[in-house]
Amino acid sequence: MTEDPALAALASEIRACVKCPLHSTRKNTVPGDGALGSVMVIGEGPGRNEDEQGLPFVGAAGHNLEVLLSEAGLSRGSVFITNAVKCRPPENRRPTRGELDACHPFLRRQIEAVAPRVIVLLGDTALKEFFPESTLGRAHGTSVRRGDLLFFPTYHPASVIYNPSLKEVVRDDFRKLGELVRALA
Repeated sequence: MTEDPALAALASEIRACVKCPLHSTRKNTVPGDGALGSVMVIGEGPGRNEDEQGLPFVGAAGHNLEVLLSEAGLSRGSVFITNAVKCRPPENRRPTRGELDACHPFLRRQIEAVAPRVIVLLGDTALKEFFPESTLGRAHGTSVRRGDLLFFPTYHPASVIYNPSLKEVVRDDFRKLGELVRALA
């Protein structure tokens, strides 16, 4: 976990959370991890490997994410990675609205503490947390400013596992992300 005191305190709160039913089936919470002030990556929720290790994106989707970040000129260590929910939904199902609502205050506080220049929204669930009326098919690969936050939606790295035809689309999105980050430097 990042050594930032605000994030460390928040991670402790997340580990003790019992605000939704997900706490009863988790092995570990997955608060998030990484660097402050650059890029924040938000996925849907932890999978089996993440639940086992308590770290975000450590399975196959995590490997894909690392490759994509590299293509954007970023490294895993240079970004902050978290999820919309901090506990694994059973059977890797989508989080419910109640589960998302229970975790959203944690996510907002993480955004405040990390102070990212860009927030990458991975997949439909993360997109709809901030833009409920948007569709990923239209929004992916473009940046959207809301207040002082700059969002960049794209497909989840797991999507290319299940739908290989998205591979080039996702790679192109991450190339655009790299250009955006360099332009903000």
